[in-house]
Amino acid sequence: MPGKNSLKIYGEDCYYHVYNRGVNKRKIFKDKQDYSVFLTYLKEYLLPCDHEKLLKIVADISSSAKDKEIAKKKLRLNNFSDRVFLIAYCLMSNHFHFLIKQKDIQGMELMMRSLMTRYTMYFNKRHGRVGTLFQSSYKAVLIESDAQLLHVSRYIHLNPVSGSILKGESLYDQITSQPSSYLVYLGKIKQDWVKTEIILSNFSQSGFSSYQSFVELRDNDFELETTLISAPLAIDNEDT
Repeated sequence: MPGKNSLKIYGEDCYYHVYNRGVNKRKIFKDKQDYSVFLTYLKEYLLPCDHEKLLKIVADISSSAKDKEIAKKKLRLNNFSDRVFLIAYCLMSNHFHFLIKQKDIQGMELMMRSLMTRYTMYFNKRHGRVGTLFQSSYKAVLIESDAQLLHVSRYIHLNPVSGSILKGESLYDQITSQPSSYLVYLGKIKQDWVKTEIILSNFSQSGFSSYQSFVELRDNDFELETTLISAPLAIDNEDT
């Protein structure tokens, strides 16, 4: 029987919570370089590719051999900038979470397949291993309401939080302990390939601070309120 959320509903202009983890819950990121390479691949897939400029570099007799080779490599790469929007992400040592909008019915599937194949090849070569890196192709949950969309973004950004605040450690420090799009949402770093406006447009004019308040909301006992308000999310606890 297929695992929960492994059977996907594909649609145009739809939002999805996409996630996957390492096979047998093993690490898929061992150090800062692994995180950086994975994010670089995302950036290359999601930023528009200037094909005309790259072709000119290849054709220009004054271009160096190195520049020509880099341009040729970029021209060969898949690009999904007009097919997939990445709204939020978080990378944990043995799993990742994305919030994605796909424009056409195949965009997300093609990007995820390319990303995980490419990263697996890199990871296996660097760490001297063979075989499957990820538990499955990936899992995807269709977002069915605006409220769910907002709370999935919050859920993703809260993923590094253990559920209790250590003495001397702030909630903000816990949230930012892992690579994620949270700092992009707060305006502290810039990643043009993360489409924050889809979420931030739901908040006040001071979107940065109001979104931070939304994410870092705590109850009277200072425990994180991480329950999503929309039931259809249905994430396996072992995946989060």
